[in-house]
Amino acid sequence: MKGIRALLASSLLALAALNAPPVAAASAPIHFADLNWESGSLITEILRIVVEKGYGLPTDTLPGTTITLETALANNDIQVIGEEWAGRSPVWVKAEAEGKVLALGDTVKGATEGWWVPEYVIKGDPAKGIAALAPELRSVTDLARYKDVFKDPESPTKGRFLNSPIGWTSEIVNQQKLKAYGLEDSYVNFRSGSGAALDAEISSSIRRGKPILFYYWSPTPLLGRFKLVQLQEPPFDAEAWKTLTDASNPNPRPSRSLASKLSIGVSAPFHKQYPQLVSFFSQVELPIEPLNQALAQMSENHSTPRDAARAFLKQHPDLWRNWVPQDVAAKVAAALL
Repeated sequence: MKGIRALLASSLLALAALNAPPVAAASAPIHFADLNWESGSLITEILRIVVEKGYGLPTDTLPGTTITLETALANNDIQVIGEEWAGRSPVWVKAEAEGKVLALGDTVKGATEGWWVPEYVIKGDPAKGIAALAPELRSVTDLARYKDVFKDPESPTKGRFLNSPIGWTSEIVNQQKLKAYGLEDSYVNFRSGSGAALDAEISSSIRRGKPILFYYWSPTPLLGRFKLVQLQEPPFDAEAWKTLTDASNPNPRPSRSLASKLSIGVSAPFHKQYPQLVSFFSQVELPIEPLNQALAQMSENHSTPRDAARAFLKQHPDLWRNWVPQDVAAKVAAALL
């Protein structure tokens, strides 16, 4: 009898082992890209909270530049990029063509990017005693006449253009645009060390009423905080765009940037392994106004992205409940209490 019981017990244990998921698969976290700009970090944390609390799956984040993170996604070293400006970098385009990465959804409507100046540079601000220093500045082609307005403190014979941090796809594009617009010899291509440093320099200059020329984008708190003017650029040209995204191209051609489409980037293995999360990511939609407001609150309150994400989910249940099934939404809501 003992032998039969032992045999039965061992059989049941074997059957349970066959039906149980592998330990590594059950415990391995989903790796999200640790994006180092405000909207990217906020969106990432919104997604992570829903994945962790609603679906019961562990996550973590891994840092890197845009290009290295896109390469990591193609290799499945990370599985999710929460804010992917799909189709912009050669790394993404190649990986997508090879079926290694996929862009899910159209997450942020109304996103934009370009070159900006404070409104007072063009119109002045009598209340603050600021004169209009570049009253006829309308487009990038006008900048050659106004290099003295945006004088670089370290190279006073040139103007300063404040570019993205090194490692961002937009940093390469802007470098190429300086050449394409004939501004390479008249403007210093100044790169800040991080998105936070870029924000700090822009904000400091505006608060002091100083002229500044810079690259920026939306969604961001900064565009909602200050009166800014985006400079006009030539119409988008697909062939010219290729020369702007290629840092080695010696003859880039002028063009405005590719129309902004923000998506959630995922690796091909993730797409296959987590169909429930693919469905969730495909439904995510963040209207620009509440997103910019959340970013402004995060900046003004010096909140962590995680805390800002929790606040956003509490304030806008009408948005995120449409992204997931009811049982998942109920779990997320309970975790936010």
